[in-house]
Amino acid sequence: MQSLRGKVAFVTGGSRGIGLAIARALSAEGVQVAITGRSPSHLSAARPAIEAAGPGRVETLQADMRSYDEVKHALDAAAARFGGLDILINNAGVGIFTEVASMAPAQWAEVIDTNLTGVFNACHAALPHLRARRGGFIVNISSLAGKNAFAGGAAYCASKSGLNAFSEALMQELRYDDIRVSYVMPGSVATGFSSGDETKGADWKSSPEDVAAAVLDLLKSDPRSILSRVELRPSKPKK
Repeated sequence: MQSLRGKVAFVTGGSRGIGLAIARALSAEGVQVAITGRSPSHLSAARPAIEAAGPGRVETLQADMRSYDEVKHALDAAAARFGGLDILINNAGVGIFTEVASMAPAQWAEVIDTNLTGVFNACHAALPHLRARRGGFIVNISSLAGKNAFAGGAAYCASKSGLNAFSEALMQELRYDDIRVSYVMPGSVATGFSSGDETKGADWKSSPEDVAAAVLDLLKSDPRSILSRVELRPSKPKK
């Protein structure tokens, strides 16, 4: 297993849920962590939670993933603060669940622009920093919805399906730069993402910490191989 101590990580959507769990897990490993979010109050609350997890230094940066300029500014600021970049975790995402006939074009755009174009924005802005290190890791947090479509989830499912294809193409583009690309596809996770209540289904759903553990396993894996896709689901879902 590779040591992560001293590495620099950038986690989008790191102020709550899965992103916060990943940021805390990285900090516990001695990683310097920068997180983004859209809410200043959520970012302020996340900082002490990440700092308490371990020795890694923490930076919080407000950015909307739909804006390339905001994302690039945040990534450049994080690299300047910590002296470079080794790890990019694309976790930021939104879900608007309604049938196509009732979905407003602006709602469609918000999901696609955040979940898919936002990942492009972060990867594009991060690549010069990762290449300057002569290697690194990109982990994109997708969803089982990317391969298991459902009614009322057209925009979300399309965004995650596109993210899966994007990740596989990017993996092939970067493998000879020693930049490994993987994507993680969780099923039901106990967060407030869809219901607003992080306790709903917590007795059977995967936890954010389960996803974070999978991400750490990827980052620590032997660099001779790429675990390009990980599917994670509750072991005993409701029947």
